[in-house]
Amino acid sequence: SKAKVLHEAGGDTLLNHVIRAALHIAPPQQIVAVIGHQAEQVRDSVKVSGVRFAEQREQKGTGHAVLSAREAVDSGPGRLVVLNGDGPLLTPMTLEALIDAQQRHASGAALVTTQMADPSGYGRIIRDERGMVAAIVEQKAATPEQLHIREVNPGAYCFDAHLFWKYIGEIRPDNPAREYYLTDMASILTRHGHAVAPVLVADATELLGINTRAELAVADRILRARKTTELMFAGVTIEYPDTVTIDVDVEVGTDTLIEANVQLRGATRVGSNCRIGTGAALRDCQIEDQVIVAPYVIAEQSTMRSGARVGPFARLRMGADIGNDAHVGNFVELKNTMFGNGAKANHLAYLGDATIGPDVNVGAGTITCNYDGERKHRTTIGDAAFVGSNSTLVAPLTIANGAYIGAGSTITRDVEPDSLALGRAHQVDKPGWAKKRRERKKAG
Repeated sequence: SKAKVLHEAGGDTLLNHVIRAALHIAPPQQIVAVIGHQAEQVRDSVKVSGVRFAEQREQKGTGHAVLSAREAVDSGPGRLVVLNGDGPLLTPMTLEALIDAQQRHASGAALVTTQMADPSGYGRIIRDERGMVAAIVEQKAATPEQLHIREVNPGAYCFDAHLFWKYIGEIRPDNPAREYYLTDMASILTRHGHAVAPVLVADATELLGINTRAELAVADRILRARKTTELMFAGVTIEYPDTVTIDVDVEVGTDTLIEANVQLRGATRVGSNCRIGTGAALRDCQIEDQVIVAPYVIAEQSTMRSGARVGPFARLRMGADIGNDAHVGNFVELKNTMFGNGAKANHLAYLGDATIGPDVNVGAGTITCNYDGERKHRTTIGDAAFVGSNSTLVAPLTIANGAYIGAGSTITRDVEPDSLALGRAHQVDKPGWAKKRRERKKAG
């Protein structure tokens, strides 16, 4: 089965969300991800370069996981922040409060806590008379009385690094699961006279750990709501925020309008003063300023340059590049095609593996025949050329600048500049044929 940290919420893996939060308190070179199940896939999924990895070859608990990272982590003075890889909702603000608490109390550690109506599955926080953390008791080892405690440990810690490495060897697997619990460090530090400070977070949803698909869906909703709120505060208008799907890495410029049921996914970048119409679904697209994406445009790995208009019901496949002020209309599909500045394909066309110059007009029903059954071939259409409706352009083919292609033509040879090319059968008229046919049909 898929490693838990590879599941996605908000358009990214759980692990990448945690790393994203950690980057607010440390550079990539100081972040170590402990990997185990599907180690190579997890390693490959991390987007941030410079992050280091340590492999936990045997799954012997959270304490053992951190111990596996010892060679990759600086064991000198300083702080060691330990986070669960399945906590995608943790905010930089909480991490900063965690570090501040450890510094302020000069404590052996600080850890995040929260109150939960249903604390099932979480370690319970045991406080001392000063309000500090005396111990963390995992649910598997808790007494019936301790199970009633609602303050829990979600799994975010800031340790004095020197003390941590000094005492981690005292963790023992003397529990029903025979695992090395990182949570035992709270009682170990306390026993040696080092305080463990709690950082109580009021919003328990921020500390949600993902153990079920239902919890994954909750995290996805929260991350997307955070993203739409962030964009609206930055000057983006979102007409119906509850209906849109915007991944966390998406960027949108000011005064852009996003209509209902829009999907902006992956590394999509949208400029300023754009309009993204109802039902549009864009993945890994680059959209410059003042672009209109009409309703129900589907696009992936494509570029739309300033002033372009696309749709409605257009499809841009990988490698489509729409030039400044160009227009790609309804039921037009482009794939791996450079579509020049001011060019127009207003309706019903397929343009694949093509280079189309500025100010070209492509008539309805035009297709580039780019595949011969074995290889793809390119079509090049020069500046200000005119391609009449229902034209079939058989690649490899070059139509030079200013050329005209007559409607209904099948073009198989290159066309010279400023010339007219016709590639269609002569019309044949048969006077009276239709009348005779009707009479024969009537006669039976």
